[in-house]
Amino acid sequence: MTDLAMAAPHRPRRMRKLARWFASDIRGAISLTFLLVLFVVSVLAPWLSPYDPLAQDVNASLAPMSAEHWLGADDLGRDTLSRLIYGGMASLYASFLAVAIAVLIGVPVGVLAGYLGGWVDTVISRVIDSFLSFPAIVLAIAVTGALGIGLTNGMISVGIVFSPQLARLVRARTLVVRHELYVDAARCFGGSTTRILWRHVLPNAIQPVIVQVTLLLAAALLAEASLSFLGLGIQPPDPSWGAMLARAYQNMEIAPEQMYPPGLAILFTALAYNTLGESLRVALDPTMKRN
Repeated sequence: MTDLAMAAPHRPRRMRKLARWFASDIRGAISLTFLLVLFVVSVLAPWLSPYDPLAQDVNASLAPMSAEHWLGADDLGRDTLSRLIYGGMASLYASFLAVAIAVLIGVPVGVLAGYLGGWVDTVISRVIDSFLSFPAIVLAIAVTGALGIGLTNGMISVGIVFSPQLARLVRARTLVVRHELYVDAARCFGGSTTRILWRHVLPNAIQPVIVQVTLLLAAALLAEASLSFLGLGIQPPDPSWGAMLARAYQNMEIAPEQMYPPGLAILFTALAYNTLGESLRVALDPTMKRN
C-alpha cells in the first residue's frame, strides 16, 4: 500500500505550490482577503451592525448618507448599512448552500459515470445533457416553483441546476484518472470498487472541482440575487443583497443612490470569486505559466 501511495500525486506538494503562488499573485491574494473579510463581517453582523436591520423609522425614509446613516436609509427608514451587513450573511449562506448541494450531487454522479462507464455512463450523460439544455435561471425558477418560495428552497433548486456542470467535469477527469498506474495497481491488489473510488480516484479527480467551486459560488450569488429580485428567494422583511436591490429599484427615480450599496456588493463579491478561481486554476494547472 505504501507503493500505491507513492505512485499517486503528492498532494502536500501541491498545497505548498498553491501557497507559494498566492504569495506571489497579488490579485488572488486580494480576492481571498476580501472574501475572508466579508465572511468575518457577515458572521459578526449582530455586533458590527449599527442598527437593527428590520427596525423602521418613518422619519428617516430614503434618508441620504449622513453621520447617522452612513449609507442612507431605504423607503421604510431601515438603515442601509445594517441591512447590507446582514444581507451579506444571507447571500453568502445562499451561495455556499447551493454549491454544497451541487458538489454533493455532481461529484459522486460524475465519478460513478466516469469510472463504471458502459450503460451507467450513457444514462447519466443523457440526463446531464437534458439538464444542461435548459437555461440555468429558467430551470432554477421552475424547481423553486415546485419546492416552494424561500431562500433555502431557492438555493436547493440552484444547487440541483448546477450539479450537472460538476458531474460532467468530474466525469471527464475520472475517465483519465481510472487508467493511471496507481489505480491499476490497486485493482491488482484486490481493492474493492468503493475503496478504489474513495482512496485513489476521487482525490485525484477533485482538482478541477476546486476551481469550479469558486466560479459556481459567483454564479450562485448572482442566482440568489436574481431570485430575490424576482421575489422567489428571501422573503420580506429579511435582508439580502438581491432583495435590497429590488426594493431600491422601486424608488430608483427618487433615491437612485440606494441601488449602489447592494449592487456594488454583488459586483465585487462575484468578481472576487471569479478572480480567485482564475488564480486557483493557474496555480493548480502545471501546464499554465505565469504571465
